[in-house]
Amino acid sequence: MATDDKQDGGGLYRRRIGTPTTTDEVNGYWLFGFGVLLGLAGVAVFLLTESATVARGVGYALAALAPPFVMLGAVIRFPLRRTGTYLGYLGTAVSVLGVVWFVNAFPDGWLTASGDPAVITVYGVGLLLIGVAGTVVPLLSDPVYEDYERMRDEAAAATATAEKAGEELAVTRGELASTESELEAAREDLSETEADLEATRDELTAAEAVVASLRESKARFELFEDASGKPRWRLRHRNGNVIATAGQGYSSRGKAQQGLHSVRRNALGAGFLRIETPVEEAAAVADDGPEPTDATDPDMAIPDETEGPESDATFELYADTADEWRFRLRHDNGEIIGDSGEGYASKSNAKRALSKLCDHVAAADYLRIDPAAFEVFEDAANEYRWRLVHQNGNIIADSGQGYASRSKAQQGLDSVRSNAGGAGLEFPDDEEAEGRAGDGESKATFEAYEDRVGKWRWRLVHDNGNIIADSGQGYASESNATDAVERVGEYAPDASALVAGGAAFEIYEDAADEWRWRLRHRNGNVLADSGEGYASRSSAVEAVTGVKANAPGAETVEQ
Repeated sequence: MATDDKQDGGGLYRRRIGTPTTTDEVNGYWLFGFGVLLGLAGVAVFLLTESATVARGVGYALAALAPPFVMLGAVIRFPLRRTGTYLGYLGTAVSVLGVVWFVNAFPDGWLTASGDPAVITVYGVGLLLIGVAGTVVPLLSDPVYEDYERMRDEAAAATATAEKAGEELAVTRGELASTESELEAAREDLSETEADLEATRDELTAAEAVVASLRESKARFELFEDASGKPRWRLRHRNGNVIATAGQGYSSRGKAQQGLHSVRRNALGAGFLRIETPVEEAAAVADDGPEPTDATDPDMAIPDETEGPESDATFELYADTADEWRFRLRHDNGEIIGDSGEGYASKSNAKRALSKLCDHVAAADYLRIDPAAFEVFEDAANEYRWRLVHQNGNIIADSGQGYASRSKAQQGLDSVRSNAGGAGLEFPDDEEAEGRAGDGESKATFEAYEDRVGKWRWRLVHDNGNIIADSGQGYASESNATDAVERVGEYAPDASALVAGGAAFEIYEDAADEWRWRLRHRNGNVLADSGEGYASRSSAVEAVTGVKANAPGAETVEQ
């Protein structure tokens, strides 16, 4: 029902005439009054002007406009189908067109005796359409508001039900009062058990401390593809050494993950069995390859963390031809296996970047970008965020907000995955802009808008009103923002995801169909990159493995 007091016309109608049942009822009243005023104005102009003048033509036009508006005001007050209402507006528009035509023709082009048949016909057709809308359409269709009486009956029935529920509630209150005594007795029993619970809390706290110490690890599992293209896993200590490997290739990445999770579930509580092997068999086994190194055994030949692991490479710090400072990681065989990827204004800045690289490189995970991928990371405020990274290095979307936990950030990411592909596009600040329709299955909508500094941005708004993603940056034009929305809708549903710690390796295919890597910090900065392309992804992964193994303990020399 049209009961919105925010509309001045509706409020005056309600105060002076009564409560309207529809908005059209109010509009019809004002249109009817407007038509009457037009007729009176036409009569006044007619009396004050001379015949066969333009002013007299204006008087005729005002008088001619009165009937269409009076008829339209009366018609749209009826409870018509929208077809009838629209037909009435159309007839009024046609009549107004005829009046405008008359004003242009009068007085020189107007035949005093018979008039202009074409103008009269257009005007008459408009009146005919309004008449049909008010007489014929109601007979051929049911009214729009035919269910109002039924709705009122249902409301009355609901009121009666509520009154009955109130009576039942009064009875229930009596029953609740009788149970309060029983609850009081239960409280006394609970207070007696609180002492026992307090004692068990101390034991639980001690147990949690033990579990937390067991869960802490200085190593990370890595899932990768070997040279033959088969998925494998390995457990790498943060000093760069490999503690354990899968020992075999798997047929799929999912199988490799299942094997990895099986090791995580069973390794902590696994027992130890010493097998006495004959000397001949032991020698044969020893001939098969070197004995694996245990990174957790202090007696084994693993460099101490404070000293850094052994390295077969050296960082070279140098100034380029543009007097910017750079670094590169050169293997002892002469190959450059990584570089800074950018120049720094001073030597100290380059050294800080190099130090940050060494801090994060060993524990960094892999993220395959093909052509885009999600990263979940912890920001400087200890909140979890995600971003969608394109293979060209651009961040094309981010969470727009921080989450209290990693799982909440993952839920937000999953919501974008499931809704971005079919989401439509709207322009809330531009009613004339044409949007893009979604597939009807998405529960979110893209909104493109212009911010206060004249930049175009977009946001992905869920049906519940939450903003689940935004552009993270402004664009110079509306078309650039629209193109970004298209890319997010295309890449997000199928993009892989990685929960990154301090930094993560991004392995991607460049425009020349070569594979590269870059190490991106959680703040979005690129700490290092491959500096060259590789023929296959496995070669890029092997290069990353070499950097992870050699960078933490590499010495730095200035050139």
